[in-house]
Amino acid sequence: MLKRMDNLCHTLVGAAMGEAGLKRRTRFGNAALMISANLPDVDALIFLTGAPSVAFRRGWTHGIVAQALWPLALTTVLVIIDRVWRPSNGDAPRAGPGPLLLLSGVGILSHGFLDYLNNYGVRLLMPFSRDWFYGDAVFIIDPWLWLMLGAGVLWARRGLTPRPARVALGVAGVYVAAMLALAVASRRTVLDVWIRAHGASPRGLMVGPAPVNPVRKTIIVDAGDRYATGT
Repeated sequence: MLKRMDNLCHTLVGAAMGEAGLKRRTRFGNAALMISANLPDVDALIFLTGAPSVAFRRGWTHGIVAQALWPLALTTVLVIIDRVWRPSNGDAPRAGPGPLLLLSGVGILSHGFLDYLNNYGVRLLMPFSRDWFYGDAVFIIDPWLWLMLGAGVLWARRGLTPRPARVALGVAGVYVAAMLALAVASRRTVLDVWIRAHGASPRGLMVGPAPVNPVRKTIIVDAGDRYATGT
């Protein structure tokens, strides 16, 4: 079940974007952001069946067609709820389909990007291509992102101001960018060391993130006749 970016992180990203000011665009703005930030993971229901999960996970519900359809579906549901469940204040503005569609789209895109960051990968071009894309930058469960985003959401709600959430999103963005750059540099370093030691490039190479320590990397090298591992 840990073969995806954890849903707490997805939810915190949606909540932080809402507290940063996006939730004010329409009724159910926060709901649209947090639900859409998790929606592609409905494919996790495959674990309740006997089917091989890798054949379905991070594919159909995460690809570009699904990314286009999910915001439409979620917006439709939320607009129906808005029409049935009227706000207690009769003068309160109703949910706007346009803003809801925009917020749902933002949440869906954030999900795909976060899933790309770890070493399980995501099939972003499904159903047109089954190719996997890997960021190998951030571990599946990253407590540092939890802390940054959680603190921003909490302080924004307590202070009734969007600034802490905006700062948290900015810091998280810098952290992710640094982890992506470190992933590229780490891969190049391991590849150079391997070539110097063996005179040729390996058949395959993964330099992926490790738990808790963001500067520690897990190495798996496909040497052709064996696998070499290290950190």
